[in-house]
Amino acid sequence: MKLVLALAILLAVTVCGVWLKARASEQRSEAAYPPEGQFLQVGAHRVHAMVMGSGPDLVLIHGSSGHTRDMTFRLAPELAKRYRVIIFDRPGLGYSDPISPTGATVQEQARVLSDAALQLGAERPLLVGHSYGGAVTLAWAVHHPDRYSGLVALSAASHPWDTGLSTYYKILSHPVLGRIVIPMITAFVGDNKIARELDAVFAPDPVPEGYMAHFGPQLSIRRAPMRANALQRANLLDEIEGLSQRYPEITQPVEILHGTADTNVGLHIHSIPLSEAVEGSNLVELEGLGHMIQHAAPEAVIEAIDRVAVRAGLSVD
Repeated sequence: MKLVLALAILLAVTVCGVWLKARASEQRSEAAYPPEGQFLQVGAHRVHAMVMGSGPDLVLIHGSSGHTRDMTFRLAPELAKRYRVIIFDRPGLGYSDPISPTGATVQEQARVLSDAALQLGAERPLLVGHSYGGAVTLAWAVHHPDRYSGLVALSAASHPWDTGLSTYYKILSHPVLGRIVIPMITAFVGDNKIARELDAVFAPDPVPEGYMAHFGPQLSIRRAPMRANALQRANLLDEIEGLSQRYPEITQPVEILHGTADTNVGLHIHSIPLSEAVEGSNLVELEGLGHMIQHAAPEAVIEAIDRVAVRAGLSVD
């Protein structure tokens, strides 16, 4: 009996210690990387949005484990010279509220973000989405066809794949294991481990100088965003299977960019079938580039956005 009591006390102390260390880590991250923009109230949920520049409305949507700072590193400031750029934290990530305890679907995220864009006066913006964010822009195009002017998909997840969910996301999205493991990651994962993970995401391209300091990846390993991201990733395949059947309905101009060396979201699984499904779309294969093409080839991304704007009849100075 005494042994059981001692073990219970030890477990309680350990859990409390991990919780306190995780919370301290989160507080340091939030102090170092506070919200960049403004908060919008969309129904019962707050959405964090950054707005810069003037010109035609353009919405940028980040990928998994991301937030606004991925897009504000270089791409958004450059686009803001000729566009009114709106960068959102997707629901549950960055500083935006989660909208579902089981993981917001791409359709739900598209609805919330399109409503947020309307609040900002962007009735028919151009849409640019990277990776998972590309799936959200595709859901936006399918379910809200009157709320956008054109779309640029960057390394976008668009079609079903057969490799299943990784062990990492199986654990983090598990109703029990996730709640045990995630606080430990928040509490104990340091900058060296984060830097190695960034190297893997960018490979074979280098992580741009200054990116880690600007992006603040520590924001992504806070407990709530990690849980939301894991649930979204766990649900994505089923959502994509239904969404991909509706791509032929997309009629607005579409540009698709993808690196040929992308091992995170495969070109032949996603962007090539997407280009075949959307009539009139233009696919640009970026030779030898990996997943983070918004950083590895920002000029190509901007050129694609300009092409969509012209095709949509927008005036860009």
